[in-house]
Amino acid sequence: MEYRPVNNEENDTFEGQDQTLSPYMQFETQDESTHEKQSKWSHQKDLDDFFVRIYQYHQKHGFFCIVLSEIFGLIQFIFIVSFTTLIVQCVDYPLLFRSTPFARNITNKIQINQVIQSPKQCLHHMHLITSLCLILSIIYWLYRLCRALYNLLSYFNIRAFYTQALDIKPNDLPNMTWHEVQQRLLIAQRTHHLCIHKSTLTELDIHNRLLRFKNYEVALVNKAILPPKLHLPIIGDIISFTSGFKFNLRLILFWGPYSPFDQRWHLRQEYKIHSQREALARQLSRFILLYGVANLLLSPFIFIWQVLNLFYGYTELVRREPGVLGSRRWSNYGRLYLRHFNELDHSLNQRLNCGYKPAMSYMSSFVNYSIVEIAKFVSFTSGAILAVLIILTIYDEDVLNVEHMLTLMTSLGVVLGICRSLIPDENAVFDPEQMLQLVLAQVHYQPDSWKDHAHTDYVQAEFGQMFQLKYVYFLEELLSPFITPIILCFQLRRKSLQIIDFLRNYTVDVQGVGDVCSFAQLDIGKHGNMK
Repeated sequence: MEYRPVNNEENDTFEGQDQTLSPYMQFETQDESTHEKQSKWSHQKDLDDFFVRIYQYHQKHGFFCIVLSEIFGLIQFIFIVSFTTLIVQCVDYPLLFRSTPFARNITNKIQINQVIQSPKQCLHHMHLITSLCLILSIIYWLYRLCRALYNLLSYFNIRAFYTQALDIKPNDLPNMTWHEVQQRLLIAQRTHHLCIHKSTLTELDIHNRLLRFKNYEVALVNKAILPPKLHLPIIGDIISFTSGFKFNLRLILFWGPYSPFDQRWHLRQEYKIHSQREALARQLSRFILLYGVANLLLSPFIFIWQVLNLFYGYTELVRREPGVLGSRRWSNYGRLYLRHFNELDHSLNQRLNCGYKPAMSYMSSFVNYSIVEIAKFVSFTSGAILAVLIILTIYDEDVLNVEHMLTLMTSLGVVLGICRSLIPDENAVFDPEQMLQLVLAQVHYQPDSWKDHAHTDYVQAEFGQMFQLKYVYFLEELLSPFITPIILCFQLRRKSLQIIDFLRNYTVDVQGVGDVCSFAQLDIGKHGNMK
C-alpha cells in the first residue's frame, strides 16, 4: 500500500519538476541560440570591409540587384569582346562593300551569312595582335568571374546579417534610408559585438571606417598635394585626375602590396618615424616608377578597351542627342575638392545633383559671341539642307538608296544638334554673381578670390575644372592610358616626400577604429577656424 503512494509521489515529483523546469530549459535553449547568433557576427576580422559591404548592399538595393549587376557585367564584357572580334576578323568587307569584281557582279541582295565568315575561317585568318588581346581578355574575364563569385558569397552573408541581426527583410530595404540602417547597426553592436575593442560604436566610427581612405584623398586635394598638373604649350596648366590615375593612386597608397597601410586599417610603423622619411620617400618613388612602367606597357590594351567602351556606350546617345557632348558633369577632381570629410557617396551625389542646374546656368552665362554667330550660320545651312532631304524622302523613299544619303542625313542631324547647343537661350538673364551664389548654396565652397569676381574668366576657368564639359571628360578618359604613366613617372614621384610627411603628420590612432586621417575627426580646435 505504501509502494504505490511512493511511486505516485515520485512520479508526481518528476512531472512537477519537468513542468517547473521546462520554462528554464526553454530559456537556456534560447540563450544558447542567441549566443550562437551573436558568435556568428561578433569580432569581424575586417570590419572596414564588412561595413563597406553593408553600405553597398543598401545602396545597390539588395542581393537580387547585386546578382543581376554582376551577371550582366560579365555578359557585357563577353559581348564587347566577341562582337568586336566578329566585326574585326569575321566580316568579309570587300564583299559587303562590293569592292571586288566578283562582288560587283552579284545582282541580288547580299545575305548576312555570305558576309560573316565561319569560326574556322576567322581563327585561320586571325592576326597575332587580335589573338593576344583575346588571351588577355579571357584572363581578365576569369579574374572578374572569381571576383564576382567572391562578392556574391560576401553579399549573401550580408543579406543574412540584414535579415537576422538588423531585422530588415529584403522587401523592406528599398523603403529604408541609410540613416535608419545605420541606427540599427549601432544597436547590433551592443548585442552582437561586431567590434570587440569598444562596447558601443558611434556614427563617426562607422563613417571613419567606411571612408578611411576617401578622407585621405580629400585631405590630399585640400592640401594641394593632389592632383598633379600638366603644362601644355598652348592650353597652359590643366588638372588631370582621370579614373585610371585614381585607380593607380589607390593601389600605390592604400590597396597595393607595397602600400604604406598594413591590413588596410593600420599605417605601417616606420611611416610614423620622422627619421625614416627620406628613405621611405625614395622607396615610394621607386614603387611609383614601377607602377608607371607597368601602365606604359599595358597602355595599348587599356586604350583599346577605353575606345570600345566609349564607342559602344555613347555612340547611339550622341547620335540621338548630339547636345550631350556640350553638357557638363562634376569632374573627379571636383567631386573630391567639394566633398566634406566623412561624407558618404549618396550624400555627396544628392548635394551635387542639387547644384547641377545652377552650375549649368552659371557656366552657360559665359558666351563667346563669335562662336554663337558661326553656330547660327552653320545651324541655318545644315537645317535647310536636312529639311529638303527629309521632304524628298517623304515624297519618294528611293532617295535613301542614293549612296551615302543616310550618312549625310545623320551627319547633318549631329551638326545641327551641336550648333543649337552652342546658341544661348534668348530669355536668359546674365547675372553671374547670383547664379554662383545658388551654386555655392549646394557645393558649400567659395575661395576668397571668387568673391565679387563671379563674372570674370578666371573664376569661370577655375570652376570649369570642377564642372567639366563631357567631351573633355571623354577625351581625358581616352588619353588616360598614355597620360597616366607620364603623371606617375614625372609628376607624382616628385611629391613622394610630401606624401610621406602628410601621412605622418595627419594620421591619428582612434581606439576601436585604427589609423585615420586626423581631419576626419572634425576637430575644429586643431584643424578648423575658430572664428
